Amino acid sequence: MKQDTVERDTINGDPSRASAVRPRLLARLQSVLTTEDLDAIVTCSPENFAYVTGFVVPSQHLLRHRHAMAIVTADGDSTLFCVDMEETTVRARAPGASLAVFAEFADDAIEVLAATLRDLGLSDKRIGIELAYLPAADFRRLEKALPRAAFTGIDSALARLRQIKDADEIALLTRLSRIADKAIADALAAARPGDTEMDIAGHLTRNVFDAGAQDFKLMIVATGERSQLPNVGPTDRVLSRGDVCRVEIFTMIDGYHAGVCRTAVVQEPPAGAEDIWSVLTGCKHRILDMIRPGASCRATYDDFIATLRRHHLPPIGFVGHGIGLFLHEDPYLGATPTIGRTEDAKLEAGMVLGFEPLCYRTGRGFGLQNKDMVAVTDDGANLLSDHSDTDQLLVIA
Repeated sequence: MKQDTVERDTINGDPSRASAVRPRLLARLQSVLTTEDLDAIVTCSPENFAYVTGFVVPSQHLLRHRHAMAIVTADGDSTLFCVDMEETTVRARAPGASLAVFAEFADDAIEVLAATLRDLGLSDKRIGIELAYLPAADFRRLEKALPRAAFTGIDSALARLRQIKDADEIALLTRLSRIADKAIADALAAARPGDTEMDIAGHLTRNVFDAGAQDFKLMIVATGERSQLPNVGPTDRVLSRGDVCRVEIFTMIDGYHAGVCRTAVVQEPPAGAEDIWSVLTGCKHRILDMIRPGASCRATYDDFIATLRRHHLPPIGFVGHGIGLFLHEDPYLGATPTIGRTEDAKLEAGMVLGFEPLCYRTGRGFGLQNKDMVAVTDDGANLLSDHSDTDQLLVIA
């Protein structure tokens, strides 16, 4: 079934209707609308839907056709757009907000979106939309449905907006950092020689949920020779004396991520591990000293790489990155501080970074990594993942 009009709750002129936008973000979004000379912004990606609304539509990141969007206009009006399967979830999380719903197996979602934009008076206006996320075929059909509208990519502006976290976001990322740090520490403390990587993963999974995380991404449990592999999940490999054990997890609440990695050894370190770990620990403290408003992302990275080279360890493309609603966000403490561009980026107060002095290819048959979360403050850096003392390798006894 195709729809030419949409039954839509409206907040225009109705003070009983609630805005779909988190109150503290509305002024920031309207500043983007002004700066970019836009009449409306349409978010399409899971991370920017969560950024605007404060919650996640569960199946959006699983099924691309289950669109979830937030539409914000220059006059402060806001409308949410979602599939009928998720209508009750959206209404529960945003009661009273304006909502347009398409039927998954009856409607053409893009035609319903176009009708919604027409109802909002945007059929001939300038609309910012996430061109890096919306499928090209869907965008072509949207342009055809609204031939007089002028669409422009808003991805970079939203990514830039998300780089600076407010106090509530930093508090949430601090909580998530401590959940991940403690969950890993407790999983390693419970492990014993003869356990498997799966045993560690089982403890870790239980720990993150017990501590209040809603979800997690990219659990890495890599021991022995597998510790050289960057992003691998747990297997049935058995822990043996002298193994290195790398464990990383990204804990999640309301779409926000905190990534923490810890490295342990089983009973005793293999030859050379403590020396290399000492180098990486020195890098950790050096980076914490360098992080402050105005600091050069490229200079921080170059300092790290110079240290690796002095100790004949192989370089890597970055040592840190922004983090929040996506696992990796700008800026990077890397060879390319901003994705797609080579110019330097400067740190600013309110940024949150995951930074990870690491060396996967030590040449000794093992890899080492320590990943922490840090917030850039007005006068320096605040370590968020502060549960574990990582100056020494952790030990599985």
